[in-house]
Amino acid sequence: MKIAVLGGGNGSFAAAGDFALSGHEVRLWRRDSSQVAAHRAAGSHILVKDHSGRHDVKLALVTTDIAEAVNGTELILCPAPAFAQTEIARLLAPHLRDGQVVFLPPATFGSMIFADAAREAGNQAKASFAETGTLPWLTRKHGPFEVAITIRAKRLPVGVFPLDHAPHALEVIGRAFPDAIEPCGDALSGALMNAGPIIHPPLIVMNAGPIEHFERWDIHKEGTQAAIRRVTDALDAERIAVREALGYGAPHFPLAHHYAKEGEIWMYGRGSHDRLTDSGDWRERIVLTEHRYMREDLRLGLSLLVSVAGLAGVATPLAKAFLAIGGAICGENFAQGGRTLETLGLDNLSRAELQTLLRNGF
Repeated sequence: MKIAVLGGGNGSFAAAGDFALSGHEVRLWRRDSSQVAAHRAAGSHILVKDHSGRHDVKLALVTTDIAEAVNGTELILCPAPAFAQTEIARLLAPHLRDGQVVFLPPATFGSMIFADAAREAGNQAKASFAETGTLPWLTRKHGPFEVAITIRAKRLPVGVFPLDHAPHALEVIGRAFPDAIEPCGDALSGALMNAGPIIHPPLIVMNAGPIEHFERWDIHKEGTQAAIRRVTDALDAERIAVREALGYGAPHFPLAHHYAKEGEIWMYGRGSHDRLTDSGDWRERIVLTEHRYMREDLRLGLSLLVSVAGLAGVATPLAKAFLAIGGAICGENFAQGGRTLETLGLDNLSRAELQTLLRNGF
């Protein structure tokens, strides 16, 4: 399959390397022209390190030209942070063609940003947009063109916009992620599977002291204590209550299953938390005012949850509290702006009208 991967971060390099390792034709697009030139000069290779060893794979194309990257591809995967979506969507919009699937893992309801950008560009191609609850790889880059994959996702709940395109979209995504895709309905359902806004805000806010004191700190090892886990579960209960109020059925992929030794298997499978902490790759420097855990997961992710909860009539005191504290840490008012139904241009719709839009498209 021909796949375009957009972005130059951990997730994009894991995607490009892993897809090439699986035999797909992969084009990698990123905006940094100097990095693209260096990557090309190095032979357009990515070194993938996983449990089975080291794998040197070659990409079909590394480019700054997004039209060249996506031309003729079936799947366009964009794992860039949510705060980068608006600009990437604008660049991609004119180039989408019938049948192409844009997959955002995860997206904070970014499916609507990409779909709306295509509409604003006057592009009437029958493209599909989908998002899931987590990045399909636990991964970190170990060099400019080297990436370590600690775990590959076992279960990926995927929501599609418009929902009427789901059979085709899920078939295309399923060829890239064999046996991992699980339909979960429309794009909002997919957005409400996003684990980042549940796991990261308690970990960074409740560990703010150690994070700023130590040069490097592992929020998933020393930072994941019983008190914080109880808060995480309570925050996750708010997410699940919103899903239920909107009529989305189980499985809701509660984050508690990520830590459990038995019972329901979570997105990354059994034992993923231990493998994550054993790798040492998450003992890192986190600048609280800049890191995507704050800028993407807390500010955008929780503002979306609070906004959708308002439509659903569900109280979210913890989500609101973390928004307030995160904003105070950054010296900003996170209650304003963010990723909300209003900023997405959807606040004028009733629940029934939103559900119709999510099914039928614009």
